[in-house]
Amino acid sequence: MFDKILLAVDGSEHALHAARIAAEMARGMKPKEFRVVVSYDIIPIYLGEPNLQFAIDSRKKDAEEVLSTALKEIGELPCEIHTELLEGDPATAIIDVANVRKSEIIIMGSRGLGRLAGLVLGSTSQKVVAHAPCPVLIVR
Repeated sequence: MFDKILLAVDGSEHALHAARIAAEMARGMKPKEFRVVVSYDIIPIYLGEPNLQFAIDSRKKDAEEVLSTALKEIGELPCEIHTELLEGDPATAIIDVANVRKSEIIIMGSRGLGRLAGLVLGSTSQKVVAHAPCPVLIVR
């Protein structure tokens, strides 16, 4: 049904549950591509050196840990697993990857680790649903 699945994770419990659901879907559908995306906030350049580099390294390390945890939850799949670590607004990054990679579905958790949460869905989820170029599966 879907040949290109995009999973967006942020380390939250909802995101890890979404990873398990996406993996089960992939095992059943046998897509050509399964992509996992982790986005981290932009570091303000006014921090200056060496603080800027320390902050970048810390954010990348955290994002790599989130990715590693998600990949453990996903396990073995009957397709290639691609990963991307992106700097920037999470919703914008997810939408950009979906556009560029021609994803056919985006799967993500309903609430993440963002600072501001919407009333029903997290603000990232709301923005992705509103602007995604493909169907979005929100997992609770």
